[in-house]
Amino acid sequence: MPMFEANSYRNVKLDASACGQVLDLETAIKDGILGGVTGGGLVCAGVAEKLDLKRMVEELGSIEVPSVFICPISLDPMQDPVTLCTGQTYERCNILKWFSLGHCTCPTTMQELWDDTVTPNNTMKQLIHTWFSQKFLTTKKRSEDVQGRAIEVLDNLKKVKGQARVQALKELRQVVAAHSTARKAVLDNGGAAIVTSFLGPFTTHAVGSEAVGILVNLELDVASKSNLRQPAKISLMVDMLNEGSIETKINCTRLMEMLMEGNDFEHANMSSLSLLVGLLRLVKDKKHPNGLLAGLGLLKSICSHESVRGSVVSIGTVPLLVELLPSSNNECLELALHVLDVLSSIPEGRLALKVSANTIPNVVKLLMRVSETCTQLALSILWAVCMLAPEECTALAVKAGLAAKLLLVIQSGCNPVLKQQSVELLKLCSLNYTSTIFSSEFKLTRTIQ
Repeated sequence: MPMFEANSYRNVKLDASACGQVLDLETAIKDGILGGVTGGGLVCAGVAEKLDLKRMVEELGSIEVPSVFICPISLDPMQDPVTLCTGQTYERCNILKWFSLGHCTCPTTMQELWDDTVTPNNTMKQLIHTWFSQKFLTTKKRSEDVQGRAIEVLDNLKKVKGQARVQALKELRQVVAAHSTARKAVLDNGGAAIVTSFLGPFTTHAVGSEAVGILVNLELDVASKSNLRQPAKISLMVDMLNEGSIETKINCTRLMEMLMEGNDFEHANMSSLSLLVGLLRLVKDKKHPNGLLAGLGLLKSICSHESVRGSVVSIGTVPLLVELLPSSNNECLELALHVLDVLSSIPEGRLALKVSANTIPNVVKLLMRVSETCTQLALSILWAVCMLAPEECTALAVKAGLAAKLLLVIQSGCNPVLKQQSVELLKLCSLNYTSTIFSSEFKLTRTIQ
């Protein structure tokens, strides 16, 4: 059971930064900060009564709370503190549960209790309530200020032009990126439509990059997405994907992926060679590896449309992704394998996988190493390649140590579909060898043989 250092609170200092004071408990009581006592308080008397402590604790969940307010048993802020005869304070329900388990000691000091009475610590309770009230009201005011500023900038955007518009968009982008309340205010006040209206054939990249940076942080409705799918707006995003800063490229990529969601999407707007080339540049940009995840996400969405897959293969996507496999993190790896698996469904894709020298060794290494999903995708890719040229490709797979991997899949607790795929691939490989050579090449142990 987790324990804190004994929470004797006489020497604990509390930050009251709103008033520029550092207070201990006795000073807080003497100076009237608890409310109802003559003196300068942090919050007005009566405010604490109007605010529900449980709600405040929940809404301020991520805030750093003074250790004196923390229950040593649960490590959560106390809402109904009680004190034992040892002088230690706990949340009532936690200490009562401790007693119900048969303990007759103080959880913090492990002293045996000479009196199991729990005494309500009203002073501590009031101080906790006051501290949370101050933080809650400060946070609420800051939130209202952010909303107000977002609305003010939106109104200003309707009037300004040129560099002033760029500056206003930049400020709105920064506010929207940092505050969920600002995002809601923008949406509630028609901000998506206002910002979208700035995108078009004559939009400068300075305006376009800021506008896209705002839109990518909003939960766009159907009408906004439909508006953004206009060819002129997509064309601007493609231009910025090819020529913008790395941040702009990533934002354009993420926004276009958002626009591809839904059944009403016309994929013709997203199949231009310029888009695919720009996307591939982003994926292979080693100077800015943070663009890889966004690029692979959009590439996956594009490849879901069969008519575009041939173009994706033609620009050299397959060998690039094959070479990225060993160095990609798990999230990127799954996306890359998904794209390669989808491309293996067309003849051009299978051929590109076959002629890429590292396809088989790189994919074999991934079996049973990352996740079940990655293993399934890897098996599917290997099957497609080996079926294209059984003798040649199965020989390479055998030399890459495929058998041990397949046997591991078969003997593991993964789903039956994967096991069956492994069995079929093992059979395909065995057709090209005598039993002696097959066993030797697969490096089977004596037990397995």
